[in-house]
Amino acid sequence: MQQNYKHHLKFYAPHHFIFLPLMIGAVIFGGYKYFEGSSESVTWGLFTFTSFAILYLAIMLRQHYALGNQNRIVRLEFYLRYFEMAGEKYDDLKNNLSFSQIAALRFAYDEEFLVLTEKAIKENISADDIKKLITNWKPDHMRV
Repeated sequence: MQQNYKHHLKFYAPHHFIFLPLMIGAVIFGGYKYFEGSSESVTWGLFTFTSFAILYLAIMLRQHYALGNQNRIVRLEFYLRYFEMAGEKYDDLKNNLSFSQIAALRFAYDEEFLVLTEKAIKENISADDIKKLITNWKPDHMRV
């Protein structure tokens, strides 16, 4: 599938379609059994709490480590690309773009990159608007 604004999210099947649904099911089932009023409600309460804690930690840790590392890489790629194309260091502009704007600009091919970068700086357009302005979408299939 060609990547564009409408199709740029990526899913990891074992995590998103197997593990998470199973853990959500465990939390729901445990909650049901807890509120059912059986003599084992304490056990089901602990099961529900533990299932929820595992689900929460799995979501937060996966996102935190992967995205933290990738955000650094996206910034470095942007700085290098800007230097190669504009012939000047990015230091002067560093405070004028948010990370979300930088991340959105990575989808622009070279023909649009500098134009959209300048527009983002001058008009402070949002990352979502930057993505909508891209006419020739450069896919990023490696983002988690």
